[in-house]
Amino acid sequence: MRLEGSEEGRRNAKRLRREMTPPEISLWLALRANEKGLRFRKQYSAGNYVLDFYCAPARLCIEVDGEAHERGDRPEHDAKRDAWLMSKGVRTVRYPAREVMTNLEGVVRQIIAIAVKRIGKQAI
Repeated sequence: MRLEGSEEGRRNAKRLRREMTPPEISLWLALRANEKGLRFRKQYSAGNYVLDFYCAPARLCIEVDGEAHERGDRPEHDAKRDAWLMSKGVRTVRYPAREVMTNLEGVVRQIIAIAVKRIGKQAI
């Protein structure tokens, strides 16, 4: 089942691709060059939501959360979004932006391991 984005979601995704944060850019560059050759999409539209990164074969969403995700109604919004994605068979993994910047290699290793496991490949 393909994950489709709404028209509004696609517009937002296009805008967000131009406005990526430094942690998102670092992670994107590392994911693009992953040793397993897995394809990740950046700022991927899914319904009315925009996923920071999405690996379709693994049905895996990767989110880089800045401090704003801890304030106001963001935790509730994120939980609602994660539940919607789960109902579509998509797992969401969240990383604090601070961790991406200080442990990029470890974050990428973990993401690739989760993706490989989800698509049933053997990790080397």
